[in-house]
Amino acid sequence: MSNGMTWLKSSYSVGEGECLEMAPTPTTIHIRDSKLNPTGPTLQISPTTWTAFLSAPARPAPGRA
Repeated sequence: MSNGMTWLKSSYSVGEGECLEMAPTPTTIHIRDSKLNPTGPTLQISPTTWTAFLSAPARPAPGRA
């Protein structure tokens, strides 16, 4: 599902196949997990939601300090 979009890989993705990619467009941010199926479904969110996600403070996962 490229549709001419430019997909960018997370800087946290490493050689072991942990690939989170995003493709920004003016009205939608497309997010996909490309390690198993790069042409599979995408999560689509608004730029406002994406900005809020990026600016949210990181919290440890439950059970982790």
